[in-house]
Amino acid sequence: MALEIYRKKRNFGSTPEPKGRKARRSGNSFVVQKHDATRLHYDFRLEMDGVLKSWAVTKGPSLIPGEKRLAVHVEDHPLEYGDFEGTIPKGEYGGGTVILWDRGTWSPIGDADRGYAKGHLDFELSGEKLGGRWHLVRMAGKPREKRENWLLIKGDDEAARSEDDPDILEERPESVLTGREIKDVAGEEPGWSSKIGRIRKKGRGTTKAASQQAERQAVANVPDPAKIKGAKAAPLPDFVEPALATLVSSAPAGERWLHEIKFDGYRLQARIEAGRVKLLTRGGLDWTKKFGKTLVSASQALPIGTALIDGEIVVETGSGASDFSALQADLSEGRSDRFRFYVFDLLHLDGYDLRPLPLTKRKELLGQLIGEADGIIRFSNHFEEEGKLVLRHACRLSLEGVVSKLRDAPYRTGRNKSWVKSKCSARQEFVVAGYVPSTTSRKAIGSLVLGVYDAGKLHHVGRVGTGFTAALAEDLFKRLDRLRTTHSPFSARLSAEDARQVRYVKPELVAEIEFRAWTADGHLRHASFRGLREDKLASDIVREAPRSATAQPKPPQRTVKLTHPDRLYWPDEGVTKEGLADYYAEVWRFIAPHIVGRPLALVRCPNGIAGEQFFQKHAWKGLNPNIVLVNDPKEPPDEQLLSIRNLDGLTALVQSAVLEIHPWGSTVADWERPDTIIMDLDPGDDVPFEAVIEAAFETADRLKAAGLVPFVKTSGGKGLHVVAPLKPKAEWPVAKAFTKSIADAMASDSPDRFVSTITKSKRRGKILVDYLRNQRGATAVAAYSTRARPGAAVSMPLSWDELAPGIGPAYFTVENTPTRLASLSTDPWGEFRAAAVPLAEPKVRRKKAA
Repeated sequence: MALEIYRKKRNFGSTPEPKGRKARRSGNSFVVQKHDATRLHYDFRLEMDGVLKSWAVTKGPSLIPGEKRLAVHVEDHPLEYGDFEGTIPKGEYGGGTVILWDRGTWSPIGDADRGYAKGHLDFELSGEKLGGRWHLVRMAGKPREKRENWLLIKGDDEAARSEDDPDILEERPESVLTGREIKDVAGEEPGWSSKIGRIRKKGRGTTKAASQQAERQAVANVPDPAKIKGAKAAPLPDFVEPALATLVSSAPAGERWLHEIKFDGYRLQARIEAGRVKLLTRGGLDWTKKFGKTLVSASQALPIGTALIDGEIVVETGSGASDFSALQADLSEGRSDRFRFYVFDLLHLDGYDLRPLPLTKRKELLGQLIGEADGIIRFSNHFEEEGKLVLRHACRLSLEGVVSKLRDAPYRTGRNKSWVKSKCSARQEFVVAGYVPSTTSRKAIGSLVLGVYDAGKLHHVGRVGTGFTAALAEDLFKRLDRLRTTHSPFSARLSAEDARQVRYVKPELVAEIEFRAWTADGHLRHASFRGLREDKLASDIVREAPRSATAQPKPPQRTVKLTHPDRLYWPDEGVTKEGLADYYAEVWRFIAPHIVGRPLALVRCPNGIAGEQFFQKHAWKGLNPNIVLVNDPKEPPDEQLLSIRNLDGLTALVQSAVLEIHPWGSTVADWERPDTIIMDLDPGDDVPFEAVIEAAFETADRLKAAGLVPFVKTSGGKGLHVVAPLKPKAEWPVAKAFTKSIADAMASDSPDRFVSTITKSKRRGKILVDYLRNQRGATAVAAYSTRARPGAAVSMPLSWDELAPGIGPAYFTVENTPTRLASLSTDPWGEFRAAAVPLAEPKVRRKKAA
């Protein structure tokens, strides 16, 4: 189709749509415009041959693989139409409201021209809402049918969703350009936008970029830096050495400071000049291409001419927290749909140097530019509460820490005391000086050998053997093998144990490592790999520690030897056997009261969660002697159950590939009388987590009414567990009858919310109140136990005031739980056993004698 058809259908004296022209060269942009005309539909457009090939998708795109959406092929549109958002007057062709629902880039799979001509176009999208593989398939036409019907179909990949997941059209109804919804634009005067201002036609001698820039600035109320006291006229610098925070032991106090959440990503400067964007690392490297076109496009859309913006690019995982490992994985896979660029400082704006201004003024200006949009570029807000309070809350959520900044200070480059950082866990960069080969793969590393510089000399600080995915372990093997050297790069000779199986390399790579503490001999304790830092030089890496740092108490030492410690139990998360053993050593004092001296049922996964899984409660061949066999009084003597007495017993479970621990609600000292009851709140399909939280509070109220003290924990799966300790007086039948009465009452009082029967057909849209955990031989996952599921989540005890939608049932993991526990001033379940009361025997009504 040619643009003549597009132009014939429109009166450009009345409609604000661009007249446009065919471009000489073709790019690879795509847009989806939400169009409320005679009926609501979505216009899907791919840039091909200098125009936007266009389809009207009547019901909008679906992320469910294989679901066919009718896409009516319409006339080609000019490339300028990809920026259009506003109102088309009634009576004009397509009259109605238009917003830019999604945008990004597309790449064909195979020959695009041939696929388009044959009517079967396969491609991948990289947008702010749509991603992954897609298909456009032309349907066979019927006689005298004027329109050409195609089908838009989502491919089955990581970007796809199931029928149980939210509909992307309902979840994300807003414009990616302005954050508005259709209702916000509807009713505007034609040719006018409440966000962009008057939609003027481009005059001669004015570039499209300059015209759009002027329009954005006019309406966005961007301040004139020439009128700001303290701003200095100056050309836009090529790069500014960034301000760096000094590590302190705790967040500072006082009104002089404001506090921001510390991000876990790459520090970036966005340099914007007349529509040209550069993304520069903290060392000044140009990484623009590394982060894809979406961030560049979003930067170009900001209402500024020239600017230098300081921020950090991150990937936010399902929990909502930034994750450097996930950022590394996305970069290696060429994935950009999860990128978020959090900006926190404005150094230069439209010909003026803003660095002399107070921080609060710079942030105020930046906030006006960015607004509250939730696109790829987001404003990093701050907290003005007491620093210790902000840090405590950040650590309870297992975030990395807090950056505190003097509110009235100018922008100072380099490491300084105007910015200080307080961390929730020990974490810094280390030099990679060698590696130990994997014990499970010939072409992978098993651990890295690390060091730091002091006075120009490299000092050994230990190894890290967890945190690598299988693919990353193989990639690191290739990279390090090319750096092999026969000489140790360390200034001092390593001990025989430290040097065992080590292959030395030239000290060029830098790794970011999270660890629990420094040992007395200067080694890392319980270290975990987070990623390579290609933005930092190995020669700059020194030991980083706050001045007032104090030694942490040592966790209990395990004596059970792990074979193949680098075996991956959670491949995607890089959690190894050794990583799981380290986790349990860290949480031992918390988990021990819930698993020691009890019969245990176990989920074993000898080859990790990707392999075979089986439930086991009896002994197996080669059982480690630290796992204790116990006799159930009601079972034959040769069918003994399993129990543990100490950390070595738990480590023996790890060695045996136990990834879930399910204890009885009674102990081996008193089999018949439970000391714990548990109500498992298991949400059905389409039940929001807020409803599960409400159910937990209701369950707690009912337990309180019965005289019990309720506690709550995440399940590590989909729901919540409400748990109450008992003094072991009543026997199992009484406990089961009591919990059944609670479940039945909830289902009876709110049949639209709850069910107490396990029948799946009755559970859709409701919460199962599962009481069947409270009978002899039944089990439930232990507090702090891991789950044999993707994500390496754990079942986490919470205080009741922590229950909030932001902490989902699988929020806490093997990786972030130790950070949370180290930050707690009080254990939310610290009084669990002390709160135990007897479960009252049910009163039996007696008939009166006649």
